Amino acid sequence: MTLKRTPLFAAHQKAGGKLIEFGGWEMPVQYSSIVDEHLAVRKSAGVFDISHMGEVQVRGSKAEAFLNRILTNDIRKLQIGQGQYTLLCNELGGVIDDLYAYRIGEREYFLIINASRIEEDVAWIQTQALTEGDPQHLEVRNMSDAYGAVALQGPRSRDFIHLAFPGASELGAPVANAAALKKNQIAGISTQDYGPLLIACTGYSGEDGFEIIARSECIEGVWNRLLSVGHAFCCQPAGLGARDTLRTEMCYPLYGHELNESTTPIEAGLGVFVSLDKGEFIGRQVLELQKTQGVARRCVAFRMAEKTAPPRPQYPIWLPGGMAAIGQVVSGTQSPSLGCGIGLGYVPVEHAKAGTTIEIEIRGRRWPATIVKKPILSRS
Repeated sequence: MTLKRTPLFAAHQKAGGKLIEFGGWEMPVQYSSIVDEHLAVRKSAGVFDISHMGEVQVRGSKAEAFLNRILTNDIRKLQIGQGQYTLLCNELGGVIDDLYAYRIGEREYFLIINASRIEEDVAWIQTQALTEGDPQHLEVRNMSDAYGAVALQGPRSRDFIHLAFPGASELGAPVANAAALKKNQIAGISTQDYGPLLIACTGYSGEDGFEIIARSECIEGVWNRLLSVGHAFCCQPAGLGARDTLRTEMCYPLYGHELNESTTPIEAGLGVFVSLDKGEFIGRQVLELQKTQGVARRCVAFRMAEKTAPPRPQYPIWLPGGMAAIGQVVSGTQSPSLGCGIGLGYVPVEHAKAGTTIEIEIRGRRWPATIVKKPILSRS
């Protein structure tokens, strides 16, 4: 299989990135070490290549009503320059993808979707758009090949984002510069060297941070600029390995692990992003029933009680002394922040309470763990 490459592939090679396959893409898993890059994001700043992710533009007089019909969250809550986490579900409430939706104009929205789901998402969205009738009032465009993107994450990222890309917003949130963006805001800033940029303040690490979206041919300049200006703030490149440990500590879902088309947002613990009071939307009937009557299983977070090899996806979850596994790990790793194994997994709802002792089977041996409240890493 020929792997796809982002516009930053040469930059990763130059920086000494270790490249692996990820969802059909050849991506850097690390540069120095996963632990080093993880701690850099927790303490200072790191830059990630997210150019593999997809971008979909939805605009027109019917855009708001259309997105509210296909997404779980209430798109009507967004002012121009705001974004929200939301989910795209099938008729049975299963998750086709989780994504971010931004409102960048009066009748224009910008969706950031997962790299492994671009084809499925676009096909689903465009099929649903056909039922809306008049295409003059609803336009759906797959812009994934036209754009590249990088994520700047870490507590010091706000100290230099505006130094790298100065200037006031020209669309979206009306801010004096990128550093003034608040959580879940997005702004458009023009630059002489890198063209028009969309800068969002969202994040997938649990730290303050930004996503910078640029034309594909300009994204390498954006990457180099961030690392150059950020050097004085201890900013360094970070790969998929650190991204995974960071998001697992915060219990952020990853499609294909916590989420798939057979798993609902309610089972995954994402019910807060399902707005039942907005009216009809795809999957609503099943999700409403699960919210009112409950679910049979739930995604829980756990922390290993002893020093062990890291828990990994598909490892069985047991009750102490149990004769059969009660669930399975969907995400697992060694936490650089906590110095122990952590993970997420699905168990029957009667065993999902925080404080419950479980066992994780690692290489044929069961090791004690405790179900904990989310997130695993407390920012307090």
